[in-house]
Amino acid sequence: VQLVESGGGLVQAGGSLRLSCAASGFTFDDYAIGWFRQAPGKEREGVSVISTSDGRTYYRNSVKGRFTISSDNAKNTVYLEMNSLKPDDTAVYYCAAERGQGLGSWYIIGGYRYPEIWGQGTLVTVSS
Repeated sequence: VQLVESGGGLVQAGGSLRLSCAASGFTFDDYAIGWFRQAPGKEREGVSVISTSDGRTYYRNSVKGRFTISSDNAKNTVYLEMNSLKPDDTAVYYCAAERGQGLGSWYIIGGYRYPEIWGQGTLVTVSS
């Protein structure tokens, strides 16, 4: 059972990155899968999540209109397209999966406690 992230890196403000999260070892469409991030000295926060069974999505307010989450169920992969990046987006981004299709863990305080499966994280650095 694992999630493997890729796609992080260093980008200038205003630039774009696409993160990928490849899932294996579990039934992909039984889970909501999404992204948390954690900046130095800050609590881990939900960024975006998708229901892999019906496509419902959630975005935190600060990324709405800039980030797009999508799911390719044939490839067991979730993507996060990040555009118009800002220095405040700098963080380690973690892919996470929670059984069931509820999206709440991504928008409640401390919700990072609930997803059962986590990736290793990928660093996104946005320079000003």
